[in-house]
Amino acid sequence: MANDMNSPAAMRTALGRVRGLGSARGGTHHWWMQRVTSIALLPLTLWFVAAAIGLAGASRVETLLWIASPLNAVLLLALVGLTFHHMAAGLQVVIEDYVRPESRRMFAVLAMKGVVGLMALACFVAIIRIVAAA
Repeated sequence: MANDMNSPAAMRTALGRVRGLGSARGGTHHWWMQRVTSIALLPLTLWFVAAAIGLAGASRVETLLWIASPLNAVLLLALVGLTFHHMAAGLQVVIEDYVRPESRRMFAVLAMKGVVGLMALACFVAIIRIVAAA
């Protein structure tokens, strides 16, 4: 079947067949997750902007109490998690498209995911500490 010109293996270059390169079928999942996070971020971002406008002029204590509310804390955690996940997915696409050679690209993706993960963790810890202190 590999000699059949309609098979996926026949459509690869000789070098691609030797290296085993080609579609790993991971691109569809990546594309789909970017769309899902975008859709989920729309209402969360609108909620956060409206809340930030509503908190304009509020004292620090009022703001901390607002964050400590269970609903607001859960929505903030969701916003942070989805935002950083979406950001990492978008940056990964940019890195994969423009960084060469493969070793540099792999390092850049790993470094970016590490930095994004640490930033998300810092936000999670801050929100949880505020909730625990209230």
